[in-house]
Amino acid sequence: MLSSIKDVIEDLKKGKMVIVVDSEDRENEGDLILAAEFATKDKINFMAKHGRGLICVPMEGERLDELHLYPLKPQDIDKNQRDPYHTDWAMSVDAKYGITTGISA
Repeated sequence: MLSSIKDVIEDLKKGKMVIVVDSEDRENEGDLILAAEFATKDKINFMAKHGRGLICVPMEGERLDELHLYPLKPQDIDKNQRDPYHTDWAMSVDAKYGITTGISA
């Protein structure tokens, strides 16, 4: 079931997680999205377990600088993983400091 953008925004304001899908002509995938203020350990674990991808936190460049989350340079990304759509990526935010074996909530 597809929802209107207005309904999705209302759901996000209520703390609900939504799936946003892109075009078949792009990646043809869905992303789990949640307003950060409602992120909990359980919701992040759900995203990691069922979304099976990176946990991403979109934000303005100034805030990225404040948090010392620096952009990834093309040479830092495996050639097989480079995004043909030239999405800007910053360093990973899916692990607590000191975690060396994968992601953590």
